[in-house]
Amino acid sequence: MVAKKELAEEATGPLRGVRILDMTSVVFGAYATQILADQGAEVIKLEDPGSSRGDGGDIMRWAGHVPGDAPRDMGPIFLTINRNKRSVFLDLRDPKAVEKIKRLVRSCDVIAASVRYKGLQRLGLDYDSVRQIKPDIVYVHAAGYGSDGPYAGEPAYDDLIQAASGLGDLLSRTDGNPEPRILPTLVADKASGLFMAQAVTAALFHKQRTGEGQFVEVPMLECMTSFTLVEHYYDQVFEPPIGQWGYTRVVNPNRRPFKTKDGYIGLLPYTDAQWDQFFEIAGWGETVAKDPRFADWATRARHTRELYALVETVTVERTTEEWLAMLKPLSIPVRKLNRLDDLEDDPHLKAVDFFQQYLHPEVGYYKQMKPPVKFSKTPSNIRRHPPRLGEHTAEVLAEIEAELPAAE
Repeated sequence: MVAKKELAEEATGPLRGVRILDMTSVVFGAYATQILADQGAEVIKLEDPGSSRGDGGDIMRWAGHVPGDAPRDMGPIFLTINRNKRSVFLDLRDPKAVEKIKRLVRSCDVIAASVRYKGLQRLGLDYDSVRQIKPDIVYVHAAGYGSDGPYAGEPAYDDLIQAASGLGDLLSRTDGNPEPRILPTLVADKASGLFMAQAVTAALFHKQRTGEGQFVEVPMLECMTSFTLVEHYYDQVFEPPIGQWGYTRVVNPNRRPFKTKDGYIGLLPYTDAQWDQFFEIAGWGETVAKDPRFADWATRARHTRELYALVETVTVERTTEEWLAMLKPLSIPVRKLNRLDDLEDDPHLKAVDFFQQYLHPEVGYYKQMKPPVKFSKTPSNIRRHPPRLGEHTAEVLAEIEAELPAAE
């Protein structure tokens, strides 16, 4: 069973006291701002009718299914990346609404936006306009492509960025199937969201030291090309290139969970000593261990396909638990494979209370993953349910009206 939890009463994270106007949606920006909200920031999520056929707001509100009579604007992906935020619903086509936003800006430390920048310029909510209102604002724009390049301003979604960044080429280099494919996860959105969250905190650190705000651009294509080529630039990193694209050990069709008698394990002997021990346990001490292809780290790296193919010929001979019992005492990296259905019962995830259940007054019980990063002095927490569309509009606008006279 997933443990039932109550919302925390107040923010305790390291960003407590930071106010963020969140003009992001979907996954990239919303994931970033939830991380910041978990870490204590007050995040005000600005939503508008947009160009949708009726309901408006963040499109992720409407993705997926909801149980029974739960509100339709509380879809499962929205629930997963929009906690700890307040929702303000304003029609950006209305000049009066834009003026309200500009008043809100005066009280903010950060603007996080994923609206196309030309649209922000038309609204007078671009960086140059906003810094006239709030000179020390940290303005972070989640873009598809950097503003200096020919793709600037074009639409960008996870599928497009996986295709453009080289990610879509990796599986074809791995398994021999020449068809490009994208990975079945929103890796470009989520990894770019991590870049964005880090960029916000770095800019806030600069502001704390100098008093200066700044404009920060977080372009998905550049982020994901950098992310992909960390290991896959490989022999092409030299000028002139000396070999292939793709880290040999990773673009390996035999790099996968290994089958056991009753399941699968993740297994990775890594050092020379670990491989020597594994060869002995496998009964290969007089054969494979003496094969010059597997003699040391460098030669094994050139022959990982052959080596990993051999591994599964022996892992199938024992059960998962037998392998864990044999390899863990030797500190050989090994882990039981979890299917998605297994995750909530994983002993480690249960012990750290990773999956938590909350009672939303309108949605009913729903599950959350606790903030994974652990701060010893300023712990992240969950203190607000994901908001209904426009749930806090009147509340936030009233606060701003009360705050601004003293601030002006």
